[in-house]
Amino acid sequence: MTSFLASAIQLNSSADLSANFAAAEEQIELAVRRGAELVGLPENFAFMGEDSQRLEQAAQIAEQAQRFLITMARRYQVALMGGGYPVPAGAGLTSNRAELVGKDGQILATYDKIHLFDVDLPDGNTYQESATVQPGNSLPPVVDVPGLCRVGLSICYDVRFPELYRHLAAEGADLLFIPAAFTAFTGKDHWNVLLQARAIENTAYVVAPAQTGQHGPRRQTHGHALVIDPWGTVLSDAGTSVGQAVAPIDVGHRQRIQAQMPSLQHRKPALF
Repeated sequence: MTSFLASAIQLNSSADLSANFAAAEEQIELAVRRGAELVGLPENFAFMGEDSQRLEQAAQIAEQAQRFLITMARRYQVALMGGGYPVPAGAGLTSNRAELVGKDGQILATYDKIHLFDVDLPDGNTYQESATVQPGNSLPPVVDVPGLCRVGLSICYDVRFPELYRHLAAEGADLLFIPAAFTAFTGKDHWNVLLQARAIENTAYVVAPAQTGQHGPRRQTHGHALVIDPWGTVLSDAGTSVGQAVAPIDVGHRQRIQAQMPSLQHRKPALF
């Protein structure tokens, strides 16, 4: 059965594209040196700044982000997932797009974030992602990464919607990518719990790259990029510093857990 190392990279991205790409490449190179064959970058890896600046520069960011992913995958011969970058969507909006690239630089899958973060938090911060982001209108894909496993894509706030991950599980995903820029306020209580739940209920690995730290005066993210196994065990936690969580993915281990706990086979979807 397939066994390999996966890396969930943790960044502190800003509005400086060049600095963001340099920081991401440093972590990608380190992950590959550690033996990782599948690497994930967090949501907003290319740009994390003011909405007005993101909208103004969306075409440039999108072009450079995709070129970066393709170049890095080829340069380091690694399957690479970019966890979310803005793509012009017309009418003053952008999509929030995750993209999975094979080690030969071929784009294996793209996904535009469906669930948008429109929330008034008790700490006084208000987020209105739908004001500038157009939601995706297609279910997230599950694709074969040659020589590794079947991978399902999602982004950040999606993690609160378990039906999305039921779809990915039904499509045979061995591994669920959940890249995020999770707020510090919600992250301290919900991040680990939600990710472990998605792993357990779908008997799948979860690889969750993350943003961490302060991003300008009004935004702070939780950090703790994680790799979680299908039993819900946290295999690696990046903490709160820039870095990465690296851990083995063993498809045979997933299949053994599915055999021991065959809950997906016991579902009664006709009743719901």
